Amino acid sequence: MKDAQTPIPIVKGEGVYLFDEDEKKYIDAVSSWWVNIHGHAHPYIAEKVSVQLSELEHVIFAGFTHEPAVRLAERLLPLLPGKQEKIFYTDNGSTAVEVALKMCLQYWHNTGNQQKKKVLAFKDAYHGDTFGAMSVSGRSIFTNPFNELLFDVEFIDLPNQANISSLVAHISDLKSELSCFIFEPLILGAGGMQMYEAKYLDQLLACCIENDILTIADEVMTGFGRTGTYFASEQLTHRPDIFCLSKGLTGGTMPLGVTSCNQKIFDAFLSDDKLKTLYHGHSFTANPVACAASLASLDILLDEKTLANIKRVEAQHQQFLNQVKNHPKVRNIRQTGTIIALEWETGNDTSYLSGLRDQLYNYFLTKGIILRPLGNIIYILPPYVISNDDLTYIYRTIQQALEEI
Repeated sequence: MKDAQTPIPIVKGEGVYLFDEDEKKYIDAVSSWWVNIHGHAHPYIAEKVSVQLSELEHVIFAGFTHEPAVRLAERLLPLLPGKQEKIFYTDNGSTAVEVALKMCLQYWHNTGNQQKKKVLAFKDAYHGDTFGAMSVSGRSIFTNPFNELLFDVEFIDLPNQANISSLVAHISDLKSELSCFIFEPLILGAGGMQMYEAKYLDQLLACCIENDILTIADEVMTGFGRTGTYFASEQLTHRPDIFCLSKGLTGGTMPLGVTSCNQKIFDAFLSDDKLKTLYHGHSFTANPVACAASLASLDILLDEKTLANIKRVEAQHQQFLNQVKNHPKVRNIRQTGTIIALEWETGNDTSYLSGLRDQLYNYFLTKGIILRPLGNIIYILPPYVISNDDLTYIYRTIQQALEEI
């Protein structure tokens, strides 16, 4: 906190713009930590939330239920790839991951297998800041103070043509120990917007299926259109057993988390034995107002205009990539769907603590653009309603920064 910058007081949001107390306008080019997919203060979502607030603001979700939660589950399940059958509500991405991990570990406990207790994950993964989520995240500055307290995880590299055979063999060797494989499909977010090919992830999933290892797709960031399809896992042949959702779920309006699962997982908890219960709950589980916001967000997401906007942003990103990919200060530039990431050449290894981070962050702020570099990696992950003019301004400002910094 000693060297933390003074926070900027924001008083209003409208579309892709945020306004501070001095009426300065900023383009929210990172969707306020990747949550805002339709723009700020969206009138349709606001209307639906307002109606719900006047009808039912909250009710305990143990022994009770309500229409918004039922409707949301009924709408989400058919959208998710594969045969997802059940929805478990929580309140954020980390808790959605916690539930997924507990589902998998208790699945094997409930079915009488005491050997499969280890989790498989990627080395540079990020799945959240609660203890289970930290445990399955790559060891980094985020986890360093707690590493001795985190449970043991089998970490592997991102798959590619060179290592896929050895990764598959390694997983097969550990099949008797591995309870589940958790992954961010196609792109590792906080790990540096690292992107990898669906075909290699598919081979890992095929290996897991063959060796009876459960699979968890953490689509907290990638869900709801970010990768060009509604869910990144749509680009896979093999379907995960469990999905984790949050962030764009409510259109960025308020917190809500979802963990979905297939019938196989659910059946392991369906028993006369109360000790096979999944004992997990949150005070604001399935909050009706958050469910109403999510239903409104889905209405917008599924509108053909939104899909057209997603494709438009993809195309604009691709044009920019081609313009700057050979710049001497660009170590690497990559794109998946509406996400584009540029790795700045520093002469040193990529680092979250790169001194370039603050310089870049402040440079773009002075230009009225909110970009939060991951060290020396800058990325654009905008609301889908962003205009071509605003995208062009962001691209042009990045090109200026490449010349000036």
